[in-house]
Amino acid sequence: MTDARPPLDSRPAAAPLRLALVLVVLVALLLAASTWRVYGHTWDEPEHLAAGMELLDKGKYEYDIQHPPLARVLIALGPYLAGARSVGAPPPDGTPEGVAILYGGGHYDLYLTLARCGTLPFLALLLVATWLWARRACGSDREALLAVVLLASVPPVLGHAALATLDVPAAATTLLALYWFKCWLRSKRRRDAAVLGLTSGIAVATKLSAIPFIGLGALALSLPRLVRAVRRAPTPAEVVRHTAAMAARHVVAVSIAAAVAAACIALVYGGGFVYLTDSAHRFSPTLSFLFGDDGLGHRIAYGIGAHVPVPAALRTFVGGIRAVLWHNSTGHLSYLLGNLSTRGWWYFYLVALAAKTPIALLLTGPVGMGVLAREGVRTADPWRLAPATLFLVILGFASLYSHINIGIRHVLILYPFLAIGASHLIALAWRRARDLRNRDLAGAACAVVVGLVGWQVSTLVTAHPDYLPYFNEAVPHPEAVLVDSDLAWGQDLRRLETRLAELKVPSFAFAYLGTADLTRETFPKLTRLAPGRAVAGWVAITALARVHGAAGYAWLDAYSPVERVGKSIDLYYIPEDPSSQAAGPLTP
Repeated sequence: MTDARPPLDSRPAAAPLRLALVLVVLVALLLAASTWRVYGHTWDEPEHLAAGMELLDKGKYEYDIQHPPLARVLIALGPYLAGARSVGAPPPDGTPEGVAILYGGGHYDLYLTLARCGTLPFLALLLVATWLWARRACGSDREALLAVVLLASVPPVLGHAALATLDVPAAATTLLALYWFKCWLRSKRRRDAAVLGLTSGIAVATKLSAIPFIGLGALALSLPRLVRAVRRAPTPAEVVRHTAAMAARHVVAVSIAAAVAAACIALVYGGGFVYLTDSAHRFSPTLSFLFGDDGLGHRIAYGIGAHVPVPAALRTFVGGIRAVLWHNSTGHLSYLLGNLSTRGWWYFYLVALAAKTPIALLLTGPVGMGVLAREGVRTADPWRLAPATLFLVILGFASLYSHINIGIRHVLILYPFLAIGASHLIALAWRRARDLRNRDLAGAACAVVVGLVGWQVSTLVTAHPDYLPYFNEAVPHPEAVLVDSDLAWGQDLRRLETRLAELKVPSFAFAYLGTADLTRETFPKLTRLAPGRAVAGWVAITALARVHGAAGYAWLDAYSPVERVGKSIDLYYIPEDPSSQAAGPLTP
């Protein structure tokens, strides 16, 4: 397929639209940052801080190497400039190290705020990349701006952009890399190949999920051209010959992209050059992973590895890939619809999207992507086909392959494509409504369109500041659907401290799963509440602890909580006399 129209982004957008884009990005950044005063650190933030700090401070990268260092370095940069340093907790678990850094020196709020600042540029990048994609796919600057507005009003996107984690950075850099692949696919210019290599290298150096997302996405985006070549070839031999010729024509450009990506990854990891094997280390996990444990390739690789130095980053990078594959093969304890599993569910992300996405976007996004795809087929425009194609490919891979089902955050990259589809459908519906001859019907139709946009954008107000644990109106009891990073990631500890102080609670029992150092928090006297242990007095329990403790906390079902603190912690007052159990809410 070839573009049926000239590339839109070669023409500058009108100044008012560029200004509007800047304002939307700034508002999104401010809304994300406004949650910082509410939330304490979440589960993963200390480990990301520790890994980035170690690389900045000691030039080593040993904590949780299944995630690359680029975004982690930006997360650690602010605290590092403010005086934070590594404390030397032993690897590979970086959580104790990160917790010690956060609480050390009495600068918890400062270090956490500065760490979270490192994620905000990626939110801006995500919105700008969506603008670029939407201009090409929709063919309109106004529709592109609307897509950015719709994406900026998705609470899970803002919620995770407010944290010192890798999920928004991964979505932003991967989306940009896929955009440049599409640009290169059309132009075949070596300059675009170099930019593709740079953006792909940055994406992979941010999170390893970029490898399958970009790889499968690129294959899917290339498929229409391959299908066209097959249809034009009269015989199978011609198909092979034509495919080989295409590959030969692009080998230089692909080599440029690969070299730039590899250089980018090596620079991000840092370090010098090393021999993968020597007289003291006959076995190389890196070479054995890449070339197997036996055979001709294995022998050649080991022979070269002993005599040709390679970037030290290769060992850490391959070690990270091995760690991710091991993590996925062993699974991760996950919760969905009242059930726990270490293997996950193929429909996990379908449920997560249905529960965590604003309803207005759910109603318009998939239909809009379908409309764009139909137009793409009719007009031979692959840009219009791309949003639906990439959405289905990435969702399909995540659903069928991943056993690490711990949050919508792992597929945040799907939201830009939903926003692009919704923008196109809304714009199309608006034009059709205004063209209706019946003015009353036209007014009603326009009101519906405006209402959908208003409903979507209103979540910025109704969900604030709880963008992270947001669930749409169709989910009255979120804890029965999803927990973990979708609802209870440890973010509400500050609220619990404040509420206990307001109630003048002298002591309480706490069932908690998270990475905070409770001995350094400003709680009243507390005891840890283990599953199966009933107590009297004040009791607080996080939603995550409750589902992981399962029947061990079932005794609490006989009581009604005094209140819910934030969105994830239930606070109880358990009377000494069992006969005084209350059917309704208790008051202290």
